[in-house]
Amino acid sequence: MPLPVQRSVAPQRPGPRPPAPRRLTPRPTGTSRRAPLGRTPGLRRPRLLAPGDREVLWLYLFSRAGIWITAYCARWLFPADHATRNAASVLAPFEQWDWGHYLHIARDGYFPGLAGPWDTGWDNREAFFPGFPLLLRATHAVIPHWTAAGLLISFVAGAVAVLALARITRLHLPDSDAGRRAVLFLLVSPCAVFLAAGYTEALFLAFALPAWLAARRHHWPLAAALTALATTVRVSGLFLAAAIALHFLLTVRTHRTWRSLPWLFLPAAPPVLHSWYLQAHTGDWMAWKHAEERGWYRDFHAPWEAWQHTWQGAFTHTQTTGYAAMFQAELVAMLVGLLLVALLIRQRRWAEALYIGLTLWALGTSYWYTSIPRATLLWWPLWICLAAWSLRRPRFTTLYLSLAGPLTTVFALTFLSGRWTG
Repeated sequence: MPLPVQRSVAPQRPGPRPPAPRRLTPRPTGTSRRAPLGRTPGLRRPRLLAPGDREVLWLYLFSRAGIWITAYCARWLFPADHATRNAASVLAPFEQWDWGHYLHIARDGYFPGLAGPWDTGWDNREAFFPGFPLLLRATHAVIPHWTAAGLLISFVAGAVAVLALARITRLHLPDSDAGRRAVLFLLVSPCAVFLAAGYTEALFLAFALPAWLAARRHHWPLAAALTALATTVRVSGLFLAAAIALHFLLTVRTHRTWRSLPWLFLPAAPPVLHSWYLQAHTGDWMAWKHAEERGWYRDFHAPWEAWQHTWQGAFTHTQTTGYAAMFQAELVAMLVGLLLVALLIRQRRWAEALYIGLTLWALGTSYWYTSIPRATLLWWPLWICLAAWSLRRPRFTTLYLSLAGPLTTVFALTFLSGRWTG
């Protein structure tokens, strides 16, 4: 009987051995692999500047460089003496017009040597509020050159202002690029040169825009304090105070919020103190207003009379060409302001409409229009509206830059060369 054949079975290879479990070594409590010594893991240091803010600051810095280059060229191209072979000093282009009033107040005070409006040839310096001159005097203690001190104030204040404008814009427009666009339109506006000079526009915006931002976030004491600082710089601070008060009344919801109501009266304190100081020296509680009437024809006239006088100065050949061009710019700025108020009312942005409306009433009821183009720098709703239009219509930015760019260059050269007539 044959024996059964035994088949040889190949031995099977063992499968891959499962990896041995890792032994986790416990770490000491409160430490992290990447956390630097002394920093709590999981907590990030709050950023003062968001990425969008950095882009805004770079835009601001580049625009300042452009104005400084323009100022350098102006001192060579437009000297006071056409036959001279030496250009004026580097800072001379910024020592124009109203700068002299701020300098005299900061250096000598409002009434040096018992001089005042009772003297012949008085410069009516009491028309200017004391905020900028006081800060200029304080800065002069560190920066010996008066003009350099004024430029430093405007440079720092302008940076604060553009950051606040970008953040306000982001509250209205969700697009991440909206803030940068609003700042771009402001910095390329025709009168943007005043933000770089030792004038009050940049300092006012550095207080007013954060004040409005605080009001939008219902931080009423902070908004009132910043508005009070704005009223030390320009009378427009009172218009801002009225707008913030209206915004408070429209948004108040709880009895606890009403406790912040007394803060809204704080912005009236600086103008009252300034009027009291002027009254103590002149006997006139409205000395600053009467100084404006004497020096700049800002006595009250009906709005249609002011329009008629400005129109005559612009188009009836009664003024020199320089003044006629400025009067034409005043009329255009007034029309832009009226359209802006109508748009804000349509959008039910009542507080901002009140701010622009009060500004137009103050500037549009004098003998003729004065400084309305400069006042557009303070109309933050205008730059937000332009940013919104540019987001809906991509070609709007190109159109704006094409039209505003040449005007900005002309205005800057006119101001920096000392040939400004408005």
